Amino acid sequence: MILVSSCLAGLEVRYNGTHCLNNKINKLIEEKKAIPVCPELLGGFSTPREPAEIIGGNGEDVLDGKAKVIEKSGRDVTELYIKGAYTTLQQAKDVKATVVVLKEYSPSCGSSMIYNGEFIGEKMDGNGVTTALLKRNGINVISEEQLADHSISL
Repeated sequence: MILVSSCLAGLEVRYNGTHCLNNKINKLIEEKKAIPVCPELLGGFSTPREPAEIIGGNGEDVLDGKAKVIEKSGRDVTELYIKGAYTTLQQAKDVKATVVVLKEYSPSCGSSMIYNGEFIGEKMDGNGVTTALLKRNGINVISEEQLADHSISL
């Protein structure tokens, strides 16, 4: 089974109430080979919500207590991101996920790039909080951008 970011499945769960429908992911869901998941909703957020970025590092640093996830207004939402990451990890274990496809650049889901924490649209290398936790637990995480080049064993 594959877990995929809900926004990539066409669900309007992104911070601004939109989605990022990916047709390949939508097909996997229709074929019952993938299940949508949104770590931010699982952490307790609603849609829409204020944009947030990791300040002071990346997802690994958040898990290690060295960085925080902060909303644009300055509110610390680190604990909600960590809660969503652990709930997603449990779901991945429950369905015996072979791969997880998450939305690139997200502070939860980014698997190679995230925003740099300055709320100016600039990106940097790094994992989001959920991706970092999943990888620490041996789960293969890729982004929708890597999906085209990735052969998923179903």
